[in-house]
Amino acid sequence: MFAGRRLRATVATPWTIVVLAPLAVLLLDRERFVEVLAIAASALASTLPYIALAVLLIAGLKASGAEGALGTAFKGRENRMILLAALFGGLAPFCSCEVIPFIAALLAAGAPLSAIMAFWLSSPLIDPPTLFITAAALGWPFAIGKAAAAVALGLFGGFVVKAMIAGGLFAQPLKTIPAKSCGCGPSPLEGRPVWRFWNEGERRTAFGEALRENALFLIKWLTLAYVLEALLITYVPAELIAGLVGGEGPFSIAVAAAVGMPAYLNSYVAPPLLAGLMTQGMSAGAAMAFMVAGAVSSIPAMAAVWSLVGRGVFAAYLGLGFAGAVTAGLIFQLAV
Repeated sequence: MFAGRRLRATVATPWTIVVLAPLAVLLLDRERFVEVLAIAASALASTLPYIALAVLLIAGLKASGAEGALGTAFKGRENRMILLAALFGGLAPFCSCEVIPFIAALLAAGAPLSAIMAFWLSSPLIDPPTLFITAAALGWPFAIGKAAAAVALGLFGGFVVKAMIAGGLFAQPLKTIPAKSCGCGPSPLEGRPVWRFWNEGERRTAFGEALRENALFLIKWLTLAYVLEALLITYVPAELIAGLVGGEGPFSIAVAAAVGMPAYLNSYVAPPLLAGLMTQGMSAGAAMAFMVAGAVSSIPAMAAVWSLVGRGVFAAYLGLGFAGAVTAGLIFQLAV
């Protein structure tokens, strides 16, 4: 049994698809084998400088303990908290499982649900590595647009929830708050950042570990993403994509958001695949709506919401995310 689990863990990795997909092309469509490899290799090579910047930045944030600065976003007046929570949500250098203990700590500390919702909505959308990866795959206008959408969605959700609470909703928004972390490290509400982390041996070690882990993580997922993008460009008819989400009107953008929420791809795989879809005819607005909706409905973020709050708040979270995704798509379509 142990050997079986170990074998499944070895096989069930992105590298398996990275290897098997080109082999399948070689066996079934030999003439396009070199074409598929060339598309994937060229795209990955062009992204390597962005990967380097991303891993250096996230390693520095981790080594300095920048999470501690986020606690200041949830102190003071409610409107100020909503604003800072939306802004800081895009800078949170958390691993996925840190979302739950962070939110749990905020709830236990008595932070208002409006500010927490602002953070919940903005945090999954963008972070420093995602910004660079999105820019590499889709260009800086798209990356900046997504960052702006993250902040705007956080503000929108925070103030809407504030108004809903004032109207008498969410009188009992919370479930039982989990007391334990998932083991990613100390509480992100504690401690102050040490920006000159290179002066401390322990922090230098943390920097090296974060650098190595994030480099391997990004290269693994981006290699998979670019292999899938190459297959998409080569084998999926452009007419099919254009027919579904190729228009510039609200309908195609709403469809993209509706498809994006359940069909979530992590933030490192999504940009290259969307680049392939846009090559095949997907509109820029639909791509933005798909990416925003998919990020909001990420499994860690949804798990955090479901485990900590009632069904009404959970429904509000998804509804605000969908509405924000469609709005972001429409605005971005007009802007570009």
